[in-house]
Amino acid sequence: MDVSKDQNLDLISKVLQEREKTILSPIATLSAHGLRRHHDIRLEGGYRQTFSVDVDRILHSRAYTRYIDKTQVFYLIHHDHITHRVLHVQLVSKIARTIGRYLGLNEDLIEAVALGHDIGHTPFGHDGERFLSELCRSGGIGDFLHNVQSVQFLDFVERKGKGWNLCLQTLDGILCHDGEIHNQVLKPERKKTFETLEKEMAVKKQDASTPLMPMTLEGCVVRMADTISYIGRDIEDAIRLNIIDRTDLPKESVDMLGNTNGTIVYHLVTDVINTSFQNPYIAFSRKVSEALKQLKSFNLERIYMSPKIKKDTDTIKRLFGFLFEKYLDDIENENHSSVIFKGFLENMSEDYIQSHCKEEIVRDFIAGMTDQYFLRQCPENMRPKIKFH
Repeated sequence: MDVSKDQNLDLISKVLQEREKTILSPIATLSAHGLRRHHDIRLEGGYRQTFSVDVDRILHSRAYTRYIDKTQVFYLIHHDHITHRVLHVQLVSKIARTIGRYLGLNEDLIEAVALGHDIGHTPFGHDGERFLSELCRSGGIGDFLHNVQSVQFLDFVERKGKGWNLCLQTLDGILCHDGEIHNQVLKPERKKTFETLEKEMAVKKQDASTPLMPMTLEGCVVRMADTISYIGRDIEDAIRLNIIDRTDLPKESVDMLGNTNGTIVYHLVTDVINTSFQNPYIAFSRKVSEALKQLKSFNLERIYMSPKIKKDTDTIKRLFGFLFEKYLDDIENENHSSVIFKGFLENMSEDYIQSHCKEEIVRDFIAGMTDQYFLRQCPENMRPKIKFH
């Protein structure tokens, strides 16, 4: 590329940075403030904005590719119109960017956090997360939490242990998304460092109930959008699978939010924008927050804990234990024909191998599996049957 073209790109980059200062809210996160753990020589002289680079790196990660066959809520079901993890993160991204646009926030940072927030999820959704967490605690490495694991993948596992060197603001938003926790108001805790990130990850693994708060408004938006994206969508999926009927929905929530995914998303997004506009926090109004809380309780009782979707839970739990013990033995006995060597540890950086015990290596390998890959690693006579709808 000739000098004049380099100068053009440099000028465009400066114009984009100046435009951010002009059009974004004074309390938004500017791309120029993105902070990486290591100096990145690959970005020297580049013209792309910081958080846009993070989006690209997440999209090109191997873990992102595996979203395509990871359970959202309903597993061992073959149905063309049931939500999988890959669609969920795209919905979170779209909803969060819509909110961010109206609030004058950084959409690139929002997109990076949204696309990466569930990248550490296990196969078989939250059931798989719970089973792997029990095994991790027994192995002495603390709780397993998908938000902590998302940072683990992107920062320490991807690129054969080199990681993607993402910005602190991106990793923090991913770590702190906690979409299952109900909050009416989220106010960012801004003064964080990479040391803070590491401490919060360590504390969370020792006590999963430890509350975390994002350091940016953008991270707060993604956390709210996570709930907005799944609450109505899970209802539609459950109706489609004859687990609930639309008339079962709680009347108070329906009166406030509607009874379809489209109306629920519209009312929640509109309320967040109205309540948060020009404020240093992201929030629902009190009445909408209560209606949402009631709907989340309904979903928990009638969908997520429904016996109709828990028939194979014991089988999946046994398979997690089987694979965990198998891979521990393979590492202990240096069984290099095992898939944990051939499919995971081969060409892995020495830094990763030296800094992770065998239980952590097994955790990372199993957590990264898709549902179908997980099942293929198990003896055929132990596998549950897939149901067709």
